[in-house]
Amino acid sequence: MNHRGAEAQRKNLMVVEEPRDPLTQQVIGAAIEVHRVLGPGLLESAYEECLCLELSLRGIPFHRQVPLPIAYKGVTLECGYRMDLVVPERLVIEVKTVEKILSVHEAQLLTYLRLSGIKTGLLINFHTAMIKDGIRRMVL
Repeated sequence: MNHRGAEAQRKNLMVVEEPRDPLTQQVIGAAIEVHRVLGPGLLESAYEECLCLELSLRGIPFHRQVPLPIAYKGVTLECGYRMDLVVPERLVIEVKTVEKILSVHEAQLLTYLRLSGIKTGLLINFHTAMIKDGIRRMVL
């Protein structure tokens, strides 16, 4: 995606700092627990695995590494997009371990929301001293 495309997508995005619904609050609580136990410094795959366990322990249904095809001129194409975690039809969760959340990370989540038709997403960066500083809730 070029720079103009990312800018246009971000204009349709609302970043919400405070969770407004119980589901996102539960998922954020699970992420906080994972970060409290492990702290920063692990690989993204380790946090994803632990977050999956924590969601299961809390009874939150989800799918992991969900393929996301794109439709082009009436043809469905598998282009390699995969959403980290999806609470069916309600929430896309993208796990990161980066120095700082950048606009490209927000654009990635926005693309997943747009292509999946799901309206709410969480971008969770575990590479922070305080996990609350690494969480972005986005709504289309």
